[in-house]
Parts: sequence; C-alpha cells; structure tokens
Amino acid sequence: MRLPSLRLLFVFATLSYGVRAASAIEVKVSSQALERTLRAQLFNGPQGRYYIRGDANSACYVYAESPHVTFVQDRVVVRVHARSKIGTAVHGVCIGVSLTTDTDVSLVPDAEEESMGFRDARIERLSESKELNFILAPFMSHKLPAQMKVNAAVLMRQLLSRSTETTGYALSLDSLKLHSLLVEGGSLVMDADANLKVD
Repeated sequence: MRLPSLRLLFVFATLSYGVRAASAIEVKVSSQALERTLRAQLFNGPQGRYYIRGDANSACYVYAESPHVTFVQDRVVVRVHARSKIGTAVHGVCIGVSLTTDTDVSLVPDAEEESMGFRDARIERLSESKELNFILAPFMSHKLPAQMKVNAAVLMRQLLSRSTETTGYALSLDSLKLHSLLVEGGSLVMDADANLKVD
C-alpha cells in the first residue's frame, strides 16, 4: 500500500462523502504488502529467521525463513522455507538428521472489526519427515496466521500522521469498520466504512 495512492483515496472519500457519519471505501492490498507485514511481525530475528525450536546458538533447531505470499483463487497462500537439525545435542553437536523443506499453508482472509485477520488454515504441503511435520504443523496452522493479523485502523492512522507535511492537509481517521476482505485477482480487497476528517 503506497502512501500517495492511499492519500488520494482518502481525500476523494472524504470530499465525496464528508457529510455522512461514515463513508464506504475500498482499499486494495498487494501480496507484497502482506509479505512485508509478515516479515516485520514474525520473521524479524537474526537473518530473517523465526526459530520454532532452539535458537541461533542451539546445536539442534528448527527454523522457518523466506516467507512468500501469493493469492490463489479466494485464499492467501504463504510459503516458508524450513531448515532443521533434529536429534540430540551432545557436547554442542546435534546427533541426528538435517532436513530442509518448503511448506505451504493457505488461509481465508477475514474482516474482524478494524483488523485484517485470517482463518481456516489449511496446510497444503509439509515435509516427508513425520517428526519435522509434528513441529511445523502447529506453527503453520496457528502461529503464522495469528502473526499475519493487521489492525488496519492503526496502519492507516500511521500513514495519515504525516499527511500535513506531504499534502498540506491534516488527514485523520476517526473510525474504521471492515465489512469484507476478499481475494480478487492480484489483490486483497478491503471494503470498509470509514469516518475521515480533513483540516
């Protein structure tokens, strides 16, 4: 979501519907924007990794990295690359096996008051290792969707907080209520009622 396009959208919405208590707006979110959000909220550790087991100093570990977000039909698909050393740590060395895999989960976007949420997590691909899957499955189906949730009102207020210096107008968002969140082609489309103000 780029600031200039949002700025124009907000100005148009405010001027067109300023006399109403709340105005209908539509915001399109790219898969790249969701990916950046996921990287910032979850994959923000050393080297962009999220450790599911252990940490950067552990002999045995499981971590996910390189999240990639795409849209397929009505679902949001997240692919992550997982690396692991599974076994027993002996004198700082992991005695066991090393595994790498790409794993996918698909989610249905869900409007939750002011937030963009995700539900109905469906794991589309895991590894061939039952032991690794036992660790990856809860992360992919629970932790990852929870960390993708974004409060759209907070995000919009952050974008609008510098509107005076970028546009000469003080734009503010008084309220936002999401009605629907749907994948349409190459975008996640958010329909909402917003109460906007221009000074």
